[in-house]
Amino acid sequence: MSHGPRSGLAAVSTALLAMSRHLEVRDVLKTIVASARDLLDAQYAALGVPDDHGGFAQFVVDGVSDEQWRAIGPLPRQHGILAAMLRDARTERLADVRRDPRFEGWPASHPDMSDFLGMPIRDGDEIMGALFLANKNCPKPHNTCGFTQEDEDLLTILAQHAAIALTNARLYERSRELTIAEERSRLAHELHDAVSQKLFSLRLTAQAAAALVDRDPVRAKGELTQVAALAAEAVEELRAAVVELRPAALDEDGLVATLRTHVQVLDRAHSARVTYSGYLPRALPAAQEEAVLRVSQEALHNALRHSGAGQVDVSLDPRGKGALLRIRDDGGGFEPRTVRRAGRHLGLVSMRDRTAGVGGRLTVESAPGEGTTITMEVPGG
Repeated sequence: MSHGPRSGLAAVSTALLAMSRHLEVRDVLKTIVASARDLLDAQYAALGVPDDHGGFAQFVVDGVSDEQWRAIGPLPRQHGILAAMLRDARTERLADVRRDPRFEGWPASHPDMSDFLGMPIRDGDEIMGALFLANKNCPKPHNTCGFTQEDEDLLTILAQHAAIALTNARLYERSRELTIAEERSRLAHELHDAVSQKLFSLRLTAQAAAALVDRDPVRAKGELTQVAALAAEAVEELRAAVVELRPAALDEDGLVATLRTHVQVLDRAHSARVTYSGYLPRALPAAQEEAVLRVSQEALHNALRHSGAGQVDVSLDPRGKGALLRIRDDGGGFEPRTVRRAGRHLGLVSMRDRTAGVGGRLTVESAPGEGTTITMEVPGG
């Protein structure tokens, strides 16, 4: 490398410390990629985490702008050099990736790449991902790779620690999911007990008032006053419970990370492929973030439980000061003319109410055999 050995070791140390500071999987992936690119002085770096369907559950890049990334299009499939690294768990160092017989091209908007260094990230026998870099910033004599054996050795160290960081992040996320589930269960029990008791008292008091209304109107009036008081208390308890039930992850991680994690959990739990894409440059007002998450959860539940979909795609992108959420599935769909009847069955009424409650707009597109697309737009703040 152009660095001396001492500065190289210092750079490795800095990269490892950066990885250890993050607990979220997505943040760890970004740190690994940025650290690798900086450490080896490359123009481009990327890391793909494979799924079980020939694609990538996550794919993080560094050195490509957001505009370039959107223009490139969908995530790559596991083919060519990437597939070889994932299948054979073998490092690839090439003078020109375009001349390799396994090279299968890239989209029109993809940056041009030549010299290439790719390495699988492994945890025992499990291949957790494929890390690769391209276009080292250095003079390159004809038909030689800019990446050296020393670069490969440094990347090996980084990949080994990346596996540890990814494993820790996955364990953290799963632990938090269990904690959130347990907390929701506790709140549900508390809500059920408190409100059930209030409603039971309300019912008895109303029955007493009805029995007294003819023979003792004064006492009946007192009982009805008590009914009103109990009803007000029940409303307050419900309101407090709803506030407490705001997803904890929203406050801790924000909408994008919470929705991405939810999609990843569903992808692991269902046979259908569930994907997430998109970002938001700024946070939305709290009420809008919660509404977007709730609508997403309802729409995903419908797609996975009722539509028979094999593929469900979730995207969240900026729209002015607000955001545009889109959930597409390739399931059975339904006839829009029966949307009123289907709306109750599929929770569309609830989704529309949530959207309207934050000043947003919800549209539903569907047809028998053509799948369903639910689009939610919120104004931001």
